[in-house]
Amino acid sequence: MSVLGANYDYHRTLDVERNDRCTCCVRTMKWFPVLFIVSVIGWSYYAFVIQLSFFTVTSVGQRILFLLFYHIVLVMFLWSYYQTVFTEIGRVPARFRVPRADLDRLIRATNEEEQKQILEAFAKELPVVTRTLNASVRFCEKCRLIKPDRAHHCSVCGVCVLKLDHHCPWVNNCINFSNYKYFILFLGYALIYCLYIAFTTVAYMELIWTGKIDGRFHILFLFFVSVMFAISLVSLFGYHCYLVLLNRTTLESFRTPIFRYGGPDKNGFSLGKISNFQEVFGDDRRLWFFPVYTSLGDGMLFPTQSHHLVSLANEAASPVATVATGNQSFCNGTVVNTSVAIVSPIPQTQADFKEYVNGSKSTASIESHE
Repeated sequence: MSVLGANYDYHRTLDVERNDRCTCCVRTMKWFPVLFIVSVIGWSYYAFVIQLSFFTVTSVGQRILFLLFYHIVLVMFLWSYYQTVFTEIGRVPARFRVPRADLDRLIRATNEEEQKQILEAFAKELPVVTRTLNASVRFCEKCRLIKPDRAHHCSVCGVCVLKLDHHCPWVNNCINFSNYKYFILFLGYALIYCLYIAFTTVAYMELIWTGKIDGRFHILFLFFVSVMFAISLVSLFGYHCYLVLLNRTTLESFRTPIFRYGGPDKNGFSLGKISNFQEVFGDDRRLWFFPVYTSLGDGMLFPTQSHHLVSLANEAASPVATVATGNQSFCNGTVVNTSVAIVSPIPQTQADFKEYVNGSKSTASIESHE
């Protein structure tokens, strides 16, 4: 090997090692906000349980009530936070990845219209109804795949994420289809946690402020910290409750989704407040306020307003299959609810989704017509 070749390999190895060290440092720094939150929770536990409940509260009955409700809220708070942080992000399945042959054709394409036709041809069998500003199928150049409806590329995680809401540094994770319910519960229980601490400590603020109780600076700081966090949480929690009821993500509130039929529409995925809420929290009321997975669907198929899909029935690509089931009909892979003018990709409930995945949906009633 020549001296030049040896020097090249040496410097290349150094560059790889530097990149690895930089990547490791960046990944470690991303956990600092999470460690900060955990540290604040740990300190608040000491201040409330030890300083307030044991050293300040004199009534045994009041102390028991304080600690009982506090630990219930704390467990739900930490459980929701854990689920939000450590739930894997919803990744786009491999069937949305554009094959190598089509990628080569995209590169060789001489104009934008030719590229659109290539992507449309590949996406024909995929359940996508949203488009870009130029009416093209949404394609991610970094991940080299067709983006499912409501999916977006996260620059922090470096992948396309199903129903991406935003990337939150306080949980070091993407808020997306797989953990959005946990995130809402985390905000709600965090707000209850802060408000409970603020209201239980405010009665002792006068005693501490006037010096009737000495050495209780932890309680004083606990009150102000809880109020500060509560003020910031109430607006954030309220905003996301508003988004849930509208069936809208943070990204969609700033960047209106564009549909193949009907064009831009912020309310294109809205089915009504109750149905919107159930899409995130599920149809089992007993599990709504527990951080366990109950969201409906698979993160790729979403019920949609009828005028964004109704034109699919008019396409002459193939015979249209229909099912007469009361107020619903099945048309080219979609369920048309004629009573409320909603067209939705199956499934509509968690039970339907499980049947759909397992292939147990009955097709006996399906009839073809021209």
